[in-house]
Amino acid sequence: MDTHLDGAFAPESAGTANRREAMKLAATVGVGLGFAAAVLPVQAQSVIQTPADGLQAGWVNVDVAGFAMRAYRAAPAGRSNLPVVMVVPEIFGVHEHICDVTRRLAHQGYLAIAPDLMQRQGDPSTLSDVTKIISEVVSKVPDVQVMQDLDATFDWATRNGGDVKRVAITGFCWGGRIVWMYAARQTRLRAAVAWYGQVNGKRGPLTPTQPVDLMRDLHAPTLGLYGGADTGIPMEHVDMMRAALQSRSDAAQDSVIHVYPDVPHAFHADYRPSYRKEAAQDAWARMLAWFRQYGAA
Repeated sequence: MDTHLDGAFAPESAGTANRREAMKLAATVGVGLGFAAAVLPVQAQSVIQTPADGLQAGWVNVDVAGFAMRAYRAAPAGRSNLPVVMVVPEIFGVHEHICDVTRRLAHQGYLAIAPDLMQRQGDPSTLSDVTKIISEVVSKVPDVQVMQDLDATFDWATRNGGDVKRVAITGFCWGGRIVWMYAARQTRLRAAVAWYGQVNGKRGPLTPTQPVDLMRDLHAPTLGLYGGADTGIPMEHVDMMRAALQSRSDAAQDSVIHVYPDVPHAFHADYRPSYRKEAAQDAWARMLAWFRQYGAA
């Protein structure tokens, strides 16, 4: 068991059952134990704070079959026909760190948009207990809903300043799994980058398939960024995914998984103790280069 878990949950005398329940729930929603080791309240201060100077940044509504889904959008002010990056968050939803990531991308010339894919089920930012976040919100979010919401986000972005021929997606933890899934769905996607997302796990009514099942249908070359010391994503799963990529679609064969040895889960999350500056900066540069390589810049 990861020693950081004691800091993530209540003391042993009061929280053993709570921790165990969180671990079980984490496995069902594709986040793993490594996520739990990195948990801190989302209100924690980020190391990196990106201003909105020169940007059009703020909340917008994306129509999904009559449902107004909120999303945080950031883009260079006064510009159009921009490359697009959809940003899929961790289980905490679209909190300030995720908004900051969209602003970082906007300063690189992108229209970046982070949809609130859990809005129908609840607001994780109102909950301080990770077990409740998973049990009351995340575990109730069906994959089919997420895919439809991302389709609507894709369409909104390309109708509101984005170039339909240059759309990419990235996501973290829970969102990393979603990135793999969406890259196997959306035929117009140019590139994808999945940060420490589960590739194999429990299947159920709301999550009937896992990324490793879908690689024959992968449409966008995908870069996977993983930590070798991630306690929630077994390296045998990563190796299984590598093998699947090499024997499937052309996009799958173009895909790459990069592992940072001795780096934990959530190494890019600069508001958590898991943050590893050197790996995070290198991975960010790899992501931008990947987008350029596959025509999403």
